[in-house]
Amino acid sequence: MKAEVFLPDDYRPAEDEPFMNDMQLEYFRRKLIIWKQELLGQSADTIDNLQDSGRNVPDIADRASEESDRALELRTRDRQRKLVSKIDAALRRIEANEFGFCEMTGEQISLKRLDARPIATMTLEAQEKHERREKVHRDD
Repeated sequence: MKAEVFLPDDYRPAEDEPFMNDMQLEYFRRKLIIWKQELLGQSADTIDNLQDSGRNVPDIADRASEESDRALELRTRDRQRKLVSKIDAALRRIEANEFGFCEMTGEQISLKRLDARPIATMTLEAQEKHERREKVHRDD
């Protein structure tokens, strides 16, 4: 277990400090944990809403609308579940000191990209190349 890292409230990772130093790792760890807690809170709300909407609606149009809303909530919930899984993977990379490095090239992922998307596993260039390759295969 690592020692507790003091992190000022206004701390932001900077390019002029060593990449993925203890403060940067702690900053991203906390950011990921807060994001995960928000998603899990939303999931609990979704479950409550689905249980509340289980009542019998006699009007066919209202029922169709409610079923459509429920399907949308379930799709959202599934996306959130996948996101929580990616957050957990990012937290494991932090613990293993592998966070912030591209899984394709091994290069550093920019701090700006990680701040915007802390679950990123590739540099922007590698991600774009990956998506272009995926699109080509999908079009075949």
